[in-house]
Amino acid sequence: MIKAAKAVRIAIWTLGMMFAMATPAMAQDAFSMPAQIGAGLAVIGAGLGIGMLAKGAVESVARQPEASGTIQTLMIIAAALIEGVAFFAVIVCNQ
Repeated sequence: MIKAAKAVRIAIWTLGMMFAMATPAMAQDAFSMPAQIGAGLAVIGAGLGIGMLAKGAVESVARQPEASGTIQTLMIIAAALIEGVAFFAVIVCNQ
């Protein structure tokens, strides 16, 4: 479990980097800031979701190596669904 102070530092750093990277892109359109933040949060959430998915899959294969084919197939399907939702959120946020 991540300690609260470390989680807060990670969140602040992530938001700072999002604002730093988004500022030049938003120089012409000042009203898209909430959309950019929403898209950034969607991408961060998808990254965390896929990371947790991969962690669980690796642990499952370590426990039951004979089921690795099934676990890999399910992991790829779940990762594709997570990425699909993230792409949809980015498209919706940037319209």
